[in-house]
Amino acid sequence: MPGIVIEKHKTICSSEQPMTTLYLISQGRVEVQCPGGSYQIRNGDVAGICEICSEIHFLTYTALEDTTLIPYPLTSLEALGNLMQVRPEIAKLFLLSLLRQFDAMLEQCSVSEVSSANLYRRLQTDCALYADLCERHKAPSRIPPEVEAIAPSLEDSCDEWLSRYYSALQRIYMGADAGVLLQEPGLSLGALRKGSLDLNKSYRVLEAQAQYRSQIIDCYFNPSGNDLFDAMTKLYYRLRQEGQDTGGLYESISQMLCLPDEYEIPPEAQAETRVEAFRRKEGALQHPQASTGTGDGSDADILQLLEGSLETILDYAGLDGDKEAAFREHVVLYRDTKDKNSTDDECTRLRRKLTDEFYLLYTEVFLRSLSVSGMPLPVRMFLYFGYVDEKLAGEDNAVALYRLASYMSEPGQMGVYTFYDWLLAIYDGEKNPSRSELDEDYDDFVYLQKKKNNLTAAQVAELENDCMAKVRYELENLFPSANKVTYGRVTTFCPLFTAENMLKDLRDSFVTPEKIESALTMLKKVDFSAFYRETIDYELAQVMNREPMHVEYLPDIILMPNAGIRGSLWQEIEGRKRNSPSRMILPAFYMESLDTAIVRMTGEFRWEMCKRIQSGRWNDVSEPSLTSEYFDYMQFYKKNTELSKDAKEKLQNSLVRAKNSFREMFVRDYITWIFYESSGSARMNKVARRILFLYCPLPASMDAGLEQNPMFSELLSRQRILSGQRVQKLSMLRQKLRNSNTPVPDYLEQEIAFASRKLEASQ
Repeated sequence: MPGIVIEKHKTICSSEQPMTTLYLISQGRVEVQCPGGSYQIRNGDVAGICEICSEIHFLTYTALEDTTLIPYPLTSLEALGNLMQVRPEIAKLFLLSLLRQFDAMLEQCSVSEVSSANLYRRLQTDCALYADLCERHKAPSRIPPEVEAIAPSLEDSCDEWLSRYYSALQRIYMGADAGVLLQEPGLSLGALRKGSLDLNKSYRVLEAQAQYRSQIIDCYFNPSGNDLFDAMTKLYYRLRQEGQDTGGLYESISQMLCLPDEYEIPPEAQAETRVEAFRRKEGALQHPQASTGTGDGSDADILQLLEGSLETILDYAGLDGDKEAAFREHVVLYRDTKDKNSTDDECTRLRRKLTDEFYLLYTEVFLRSLSVSGMPLPVRMFLYFGYVDEKLAGEDNAVALYRLASYMSEPGQMGVYTFYDWLLAIYDGEKNPSRSELDEDYDDFVYLQKKKNNLTAAQVAELENDCMAKVRYELENLFPSANKVTYGRVTTFCPLFTAENMLKDLRDSFVTPEKIESALTMLKKVDFSAFYRETIDYELAQVMNREPMHVEYLPDIILMPNAGIRGSLWQEIEGRKRNSPSRMILPAFYMESLDTAIVRMTGEFRWEMCKRIQSGRWNDVSEPSLTSEYFDYMQFYKKNTELSKDAKEKLQNSLVRAKNSFREMFVRDYITWIFYESSGSARMNKVARRILFLYCPLPASMDAGLEQNPMFSELLSRQRILSGQRVQKLSMLRQKLRNSNTPVPDYLEQEIAFASRKLEASQ
């Protein structure tokens, strides 16, 4: 019978294929794959002889080298019996091949049972070690519940007597008396059928053992991420960061690292990726300077350090397994979403889930940072910028964020804080929490709790000085609202840093103290009095004749961890102290003009500060102020004889665009005042110009350029008269002090410069 040649690595027949042919190997080697292992057959063996009682193959046969096969069609067992009766030498080949393969299968069963028992013991040892360390270090245990469902061993196993039985048969059929047995075709076919059935039973035992091991491996590496590898590595990171004894934990984890090479693990479990991530993080722990980063190194080196950023952040946070798995799953879904700003229901729900999970994760990471020294760069990038994943951010952006996080400015420089640094300032008692959206500050919150009898007097006293409670108040009230406000696009808001949200170059849009200082300097060259507050020095009240002085309080500016298009005034004062810095919020990466944002927020500040000072009479024109006069101007503009018909129509259209907000109308006029009117470019009507000229005075250095313009000359003359009266009064006080040999306070000289609008020159 002619043979067929099967090339190396080609499959002869595979599991689940119909059982139609037996293949006698005349030359070559073949690997037979069974659950959890394999064995080899060679010249004189028959592929498929163990499966004659099955309609389909349950084994897979692959050529290990170029192999020559002689096929024997298997139409029925009766036809096979006839063949063996006609050709006894074929019957002997078939029988001996089956007996050899049965012996190999039994050996696989023995190895499989030992492997299963060892794996179960390892699982129990690892769980016991983990539980002991959790109890010792007061950490919550996260042993997967599936562990308890695994039995110590399986009930089914291969019958030991079969090994001796088939070994004896093999010796007989290889002996001199084999010919007598081969003369009985019914005996030969019966031996083949029984051997095939017994081998199928051994195969089922092997299959059950493989499934048993798969259950154990699933406890180590689970697609949900809530598994023993995750629990033990997180505990290991925590103990290392706290400088605690890991108590053999690393040795157990090291053995786990080999499991993906030893066993087949579903790709969904991401075992290899997680193992590599652990090895990188362990290297970072061994060399902390690499993990904390300096921003040096090539882009490729930085990307390698950032690989697996999400896992680094999650490991650092130590979230509960279910919450961590949910966030990981949602990040992957969001990363794979083509249109991340889609407004369809599914994408909106995903962004909402991610938003809630992000704030929970941010809180946990911040709390962790208070007790752990040393912070991996991806974690710092998360706290500063909302970064969670290098693929979501884009490689170029991820590298740039890494370098920015490595060289952040000192917190509080020029009153500029990242949100993380702001929380630290609250925790350290340097700053008080901000107001909520309901205009309720932390003191109000504590008072209301006391008023509702939710707290005892002792608890109130404790809460008033509880720095952590203040931080939580800021995280729960300012953070979600301010983050969404500064992002600007409310309907598509998601706090995760993504490449899609970067509408400008990352470095150009990054807000720094130097850029803030430049914008404020530009503003104060026009509106020098913007951040000055009127106050009285009670220590020198008699000397100064109770004259009010002006003191500058520059705003605190908080950079929210997002890339956005809007800045906003959050509060005009701190608590109830009028002489305190205002608070403004900006995104860490601002996509618009920063100068315009600072001017807009200052306009909002001027309006709100005037309302605060005037209190209930802020819109009472009988008590002149910026807000009362502007309110009167907007309320009665239709009856104002100073305004032309075109001016009134323009005001009406502007009010519609401003949604009838008088504050918004003022802010827009203020922006026009700073950028255009101050340089003589008339854009406003005479009424609005008169109000701005009076309450947002220009410095004396601009007088020369404005006095030639008839629209400004009359206003300028009036301004000089008012300034002159104030300067004369202060000069007389100064002279009085000199005549009485009383030292003239420095701030009196500054107040004279302020009143004469020459403050910049005096400084």
